Amino acid sequence: MKKEEILKRLAEVENELKKRRRDGENLASYNSGKKKHKKQIAFHKCKKRNRWVFGGNRSGKTECGAVECIWILRGIHPYRKNIKDAFGWAVSLSAQVQRDVAQAKILKYLPKSWIADITMLSGRKDNPASGVIDQIKIKNVFGGVSTLGFKSCDQGREKFQGSSLNFVWFDEEPPQDIYDECLMRVMDRRGDIFGTMTPLKGKTFVYTEIYLNRRNNPEIWHECMTWEDNPYLPKKEAKLLEGALCSGSLDARKYGKFSDGAGLVYPEFDESVHVVEPVVRAIKV
Repeated sequence: MKKEEILKRLAEVENELKKRRRDGENLASYNSGKKKHKKQIAFHKCKKRNRWVFGGNRSGKTECGAVECIWILRGIHPYRKNIKDAFGWAVSLSAQVQRDVAQAKILKYLPKSWIADITMLSGRKDNPASGVIDQIKIKNVFGGVSTLGFKSCDQGREKFQGSSLNFVWFDEEPPQDIYDECLMRVMDRRGDIFGTMTPLKGKTFVYTEIYLNRRNNPEIWHECMTWEDNPYLPKKEAKLLEGALCSGSLDARKYGKFSDGAGLVYPEFDESVHVVEPVVRAIKV
């Protein structure tokens, strides 16, 4: 082979490597710099099968949910046993919310070179960000192809039946019947449930079943993320947001706290600490 031909091929290889590095830049830079989001890392390291992040807006909760999905599907999770041909769901409240939030985050962190195929519910597969995705097929490092299906809660519980899954990611709080159905979907494979949400609906079943863990399920874990936990959120922006919110809304949107619909009078109130059994005294007649 001539020298010119060798140099030409070396240049082609170098260009391809540069392209791949650019393609995967967002995923490679996730929690890899001097600034670390410690609670995101704690979420990824946790070995429990039912993990939840209750976080304020812009706290970094959705980022860790999207990256967790990609690591599992690609077979490159740094803290868990990796598998071939993983199958999971990303569940949003509606198709529009899916497109704007969970789907956008997945596409942000998923290098294009890892995508084997895309099936669209609406829009074009060559421009998936502008449409609504049904499934993404992802090349697994063990030689197989993993699948991420997108679901929305407004489809109703019946659309969540039948499949056997390795994981379900809830981006925001689902209705209880859909949550219960998804528990059944991961049973066969001993799969995982993980959720990332801002608790805006008050003290729903997630509060009692996950946050309080009233059944003492050893596989349940949760973490609360606040604006202060996100090292990438500019302090000036956080201050502006804080000034624009009422106290009740601030509990959920900044601190990831559960509260009653009208908001708590005392934000520091914790039911597990400040509630005691009533004292009954005899009345003398």
